[in-house]
Amino acid sequence: MLYNQLIDTIENTHISLQKRAISSINQQLVIRNWLIGFYIVEFEQHGEDRAIYGTKLIENIAKNLKSRKVTGLAQDRLWLCRQFYTTYTHLGNIILSRVVNLPILVPVEREFQINELITPPKMSHYESINAKLSPENLLSNFSFRHFIALMRIKEPLKRAFYEKEAIKGQWEARFLERQISSLLIERVGLSTDKEALLNNLKAEIETIEDSIKDPYILEFTGFEELSKYSENDLETALLDKIQTFLQELGTGFCFEARQKRITIDGEHDRIDLVFYHRILKCHVLIDLKVRKFKHSDSGQMNFYLNYYRNEVMNDTDNPPVGIILCTEKGSATKVLYATSGLDNQIFVSKYKVELPNEEDLLRLIEQ
Repeated sequence: MLYNQLIDTIENTHISLQKRAISSINQQLVIRNWLIGFYIVEFEQHGEDRAIYGTKLIENIAKNLKSRKVTGLAQDRLWLCRQFYTTYTHLGNIILSRVVNLPILVPVEREFQINELITPPKMSHYESINAKLSPENLLSNFSFRHFIALMRIKEPLKRAFYEKEAIKGQWEARFLERQISSLLIERVGLSTDKEALLNNLKAEIETIEDSIKDPYILEFTGFEELSKYSENDLETALLDKIQTFLQELGTGFCFEARQKRITIDGEHDRIDLVFYHRILKCHVLIDLKVRKFKHSDSGQMNFYLNYYRNEVMNDTDNPPVGIILCTEKGSATKVLYATSGLDNQIFVSKYKVELPNEEDLLRLIEQ
């Protein structure tokens, strides 16, 4: 064997097994989410004390899991798990066969009914689609991100079309999302040469790095999500200055997160900096815009604040505060405080005293 062949062989082995590892993690994540949805629906229908929790079942589950330091299972993810189970109930046979060593939390008197819960849908929905749609193929080819995109399609036959094409073309989740949003099935229906249109679709080849930085994989494995995956050099430099500036103010800022990702319905947003203010007893969210202020920035910050109110803040916390820092070279600098929800006037006054004043923030941005 030549030396270059040795290097090529080692590299190919490394890449191949990396891909297998990621595929395995994705499958385990899909299995976990299906089982969580199964447990939730089973409890809703047959739990002995389900009436106690009622319509706030998922909210209560999320709070209890959070108190136990279980990450990645906020309310929105639990709703997705429930939807995943109800949409893909027929994956049950293959999933349950792969978790034989896990305790499946179903009362003994219900065990005989499990086959009813996981019976595949009638073939009338899928009869025009070939056998590639077996549960085995779905589980082997799709990550949970794939399933999120597919679950948004309500019509079973239309969903089956995208399932079949994604398997046939080995589409990455991002490519599948793009085809659904661009109405591929409608375009095929209008096309006079349907096969040519489908054959000309070229799936993107996703790198190992692209796969590894998928937030679902990172969250599931417990790996830290590195900010370098989403920041450019300029933004990094500016955030470094702001982070240092606020930490040096000495007015109660406790650094909590940078590029904090929040996920709703499978879509991800990031808050540039998050602090907790020990005096105000609230989170301070900072959003940086390297341009002139736009009205839509307020809406975005309001979205972040509402998320923190509902998903993050504790009962003893005050409502979160948002600071939007905007600048554009050659034009006036704007600093906007988004104080939506701070209807307690005493707290607002305290907030104005404890947070950095507008002149200090202007000076920082101009520097």
